[in-house]
Amino acid sequence: MFAVTCTRTDPDNPLAGLTLGEHPDPEPREGWATVAVKATALNHHDLWTLQGVGIRQDRLPIVLGCDAAGVDEDGNEVIVHSVIGTPVHGDETLDPRRSLLSEVHDGTFAERVAVPRGNLVPKPAELSFEDAACLPTAWLTAYRMLFEKAGLEPGSTVLVQGAGGGVATALITLGRAAGYRVWATSRSEGKRARALELGADQVFTPGARLPERVDAVMETVGQATWDHSLKSLRPGGRVVVSGATSGAVPPADLNRVFFLQLSVVGSTMGTREQLARLATFLGQTGVRPVVDRVLPLDKAAEGFAALRDGEFFGKIVFTVG
Repeated sequence: MFAVTCTRTDPDNPLAGLTLGEHPDPEPREGWATVAVKATALNHHDLWTLQGVGIRQDRLPIVLGCDAAGVDEDGNEVIVHSVIGTPVHGDETLDPRRSLLSEVHDGTFAERVAVPRGNLVPKPAELSFEDAACLPTAWLTAYRMLFEKAGLEPGSTVLVQGAGGGVATALITLGRAAGYRVWATSRSEGKRARALELGADQVFTPGARLPERVDAVMETVGQATWDHSLKSLRPGGRVVVSGATSGAVPPADLNRVFFLQLSVVGSTMGTREQLARLATFLGQTGVRPVVDRVLPLDKAAEGFAALRDGEFFGKIVFTVG
C-alpha cells in the first residue's frame, strides 16, 4: 500500500526523514480491525516524530499520522481513536503504557490502518471524511480542555494563547458554540483577523494587557506565553495546559500561583467516549473544523513544510485514494 513514513529522524531537518512510497499492508491480528482511510489530518506530533521526539529508533520505519476517518471491513463509516491503551478508571489516557498511533503501531498516513476494534467511533452522516479526520487529536484535545478540565460555565471568559494551530482554532470554535466569551492572542495580524472571523470576541498581541482578567487560559504554547497566562487569570482562575510548543520549562511563578490560588491543570488527548460525544456535538450544532488546505496523500511533503514554517491556519488534511 502507499504510505507516508518516517525512515530516519533529524532534529534540525525533520523533512529529511519523510518518505513516500510502498509499505507493507497491516497484518491481521485478533481483536483489531483494518480501516480503509479516506482522509487523515496532520499534527505537530508528526513533525516531532521526524525530529526524533517520542519515537524509538528501533521502531523505524513507521507510518506517520494519528488522525483518520474511513470505512471499516463491514462497510461502516468510522473515525479512528488514536490512543492505544487499557482504560484506567475508565480513561485510556491514564494508562502509563499508552501510545498514540505512529509511536508503536503504524499510523494513519496510508491507504489502510489497523487499530483495536474498540477504537472505532461511528462517523455521523452529517460530517464529511475530511471534517471527521480533524477530530481525533486537535479537536478532541480542545474538547477535553474546555468541557472537562476547565470547569467553566457558559458565559465564562476564556483566553486562547496562540491562535492559528489546530487545537487553538478548535478551542475558539467550540468555546463560541458553547457560549463562552473567547479571547485569543497571536503574533500574526492575519491570524488575529481570522480568529475574529472564527468567533473570537477580542484578539490581542502576545503579552498584551487585557481589559480584565479571565476565568481560564487555554495554554498550548508554553514558555513564550506562560508568564502572560498566569498574569491574565482572575484570583482562583485556571490554566489548562495541553502542550508547550515554545518550550516546557518557563519560570513557575509559584508566589502568584499560591497567593491568587490559581490552578494549573494538565490535559492530554481524550477518551474514545469523548471523541464520540465530540462527533455528536458537531453533528448537532453544525460546527465544523477549520481546514487550512486539503492535499492528496502523495503531496504530503507540501503539508509538512507548511506545518514546519507555521504557514497555516487550522488543520491540514490529506485525502487518500
